[in-house]
Amino acid sequence: MVHIRDLALPDFPLLLAPMEDVSDPPFRAVCKANGADLMYTEFISSEGLIRDAAKSKKKLDVFDYERPIGIQLFGSDVDTMGECARISTAAGPDLIDINYGCPVKQVACRGAGAALLRDVPKMVEMTSAVVKATHLPVTVKTRLGWDESTLNVTEVAERLQDIGIEALTVHGRTRVQMYKGDADWRLIAKIKENPRIKIPIFGNGDIDSPQKALEYKNRYGVDGVMIGRASIGYPWIFREIKHYVATGELLAPPTVEERVAMCRMHFEKSIEWKGARVGIFEMRRHYAQYFRGLEGAKQWRMRLVETDSVDEVQAILEEIAAAEPMMVG
Repeated sequence: MVHIRDLALPDFPLLLAPMEDVSDPPFRAVCKANGADLMYTEFISSEGLIRDAAKSKKKLDVFDYERPIGIQLFGSDVDTMGECARISTAAGPDLIDINYGCPVKQVACRGAGAALLRDVPKMVEMTSAVVKATHLPVTVKTRLGWDESTLNVTEVAERLQDIGIEALTVHGRTRVQMYKGDADWRLIAKIKENPRIKIPIFGNGDIDSPQKALEYKNRYGVDGVMIGRASIGYPWIFREIKHYVATGELLAPPTVEERVAMCRMHFEKSIEWKGARVGIFEMRRHYAQYFRGLEGAKQWRMRLVETDSVDEVQAILEEIAAAEPMMVG
């Protein structure tokens, strides 16, 4: 097993990445149903929590069916991050995670996320403040460095472990790379091989198939992997990886009936958590992925994104299930 303090995860756990505007409770529900071992909230602005912003507070919602679940925070002010760790702890997650990896301009240019890779002493100070503010395990997600000339994640891993973090996830790109090019896991492997490092090390970046998950497990020796974009509209990636790692055999892809059932579950959870208007609107980004590769997928998707009716969405999903369209391409 893999342990984050007293939190016991299975061997080679699969983590769901915290993705802005994606990793909300409805999405986490379908990923959990398909085998995700540890999940995180969308990242939450520490400044937003301090201002009592409704959107930030809503992201604190965690449910027992999701456990184990971590709340992820980002920010640029040390004291504010400590206070937000206390607020987040009261929401009842299993751990607190700090985002030192987000590359987007709106975050990094405000001195948060991946920007802290250019100020490791401040990163250490901020992490220490969060560790002291909560009784929960604290974990961190980061990148290889700001750019190719500052690949400092090995130093980061040692210094953050020394002040009390209990797991580290590393995305195999720099901030400058954003999400372009191939993720490079060689530095992640070096962290895992470092005799000073005792905490679990999870790898992130480009895991989009069972074969690649097992290959990277064996090649880089990580304790587990974090999956992000490959799970959007395809939560079955978790069960497929688990089966392949255990047996060496590929599972058959989900049937049309399974696709419809999982899409319906996601839709109903969305309505339940967000209300009909917002729930219908925000589900529109997921339909293309749920039905990708099915004959007539474009027509089904267009009908789904054009309706504002809960009942009509349900009726269209029933039509898709009844039609049993073939896979194409």
